[in-house]
Order: sequence, then C-alpha cells, then structure tokens
Amino acid sequence: MLNKILVSEVRVKILKLLLLNPKRSFHIRAIVRNVDAEINAVRRELENLFEVSLVTRRQSSNKIFYQINTEHPFYTELLSLVAKEDGVGAAIMKKAPQIGDISYAMLSLEFLRGRKSSALDVDLFIVGSVNLDILSFIIKEEEEKMGREINYSVMGIEEFLNRKRTNDSFIYRILTQSRTMLVGDDSKFCETV
Repeated sequence: MLNKILVSEVRVKILKLLLLNPKRSFHIRAIVRNVDAEINAVRRELENLFEVSLVTRRQSSNKIFYQINTEHPFYTELLSLVAKEDGVGAAIMKKAPQIGDISYAMLSLEFLRGRKSSALDVDLFIVGSVNLDILSFIIKEEEEKMGREINYSVMGIEEFLNRKRTNDSFIYRILTQSRTMLVGDDSKFCETV
C-alpha cells in the first residue's frame, strides 16, 4: 500500500497540504493552486489516494471536496514524516546545530493535527543546551507562517533526568502524550532513570 502513497511529487505535495490541514476540505481547484500542478495530475493523484482510503471526498452542489482521512492506519506516520519535512519540525531539525546541543526534541501530534494550544499544552519540547535567542527567532518565524501560536518548553538534560526520576507531573504529561521525535531516540527519551 505504501508504494501507492509515495510515488509521485504531485502526490507528496497533495499529502503535505492535506496532512498539515486535517480539519479543512479542499476543492480540486484550490488543491491545484496550492500544489502548483496541472489539474489532470491532481485529479489522478486524488483518485489514487481515494482508492487507498487516505482521502475522503464529499460532493456539495457540483463541486467535490477532498480531506485527509484521519482514521487511516498510516495517518499518524505520514503526519510525522511531513512534520519533519515542513514547518516547525523541519526548521528545528535543519537548524539543530545552530540552536545548540539538543539531546531530544519532540512535537506533539495533537499540535500537528491542528489542535489549538492551551496554556497547559506543550507543542514543542526540547531537552539540551539551547541558544534561546535563535530558538525564539525560529519559533516566531514558524508562528507567522502558520498563523498560530507554538507553545514550547526547553529544559537542560540534568533537569530533565532529575524531574523524570522524581515522577514530575509536567514531565509525566510530556512523556505520555503522543508525539513525533525530531531529535533523539523515543525509547531513551521515555526510559526510566
């Protein structure tokens, strides 16, 4: 099934658009404008994605609207892949050496799914020795592009390990939420100390 999902550049562009906007449905012409491709190529790729149930479609009047199927078994994995190639996830991965010595960086999957953040949510969590000025600049740029706030938290490795050891409620919440790892190994991130 995966070979039917990731074989063409147009399909990848469509997936990026739909995965990063999971609550929106798009008319075919809007997709064509967003992915900058010919209408026939977009139609063909949407049909392929529909055949494997990765997109849903609904008709309204004489228009057909497409939306990502968030119930698809590959949805979360594809969302994680796209998050590492576009947006704040890609920016963190690409600029990690400039940001500092990062042991772990993770993005909340709920944030990637389009949920609006509350004051208690952490969308991006970074563990390591970080240049906060560079990180703030990157976050501000991504917030402007996305048109929404990114709640982030940074912690040194020793503090992280100590708080993990003492079953700190903040760290417990971070460790138990669904996430995609940008830097570091997920098993080591979660292992008990």
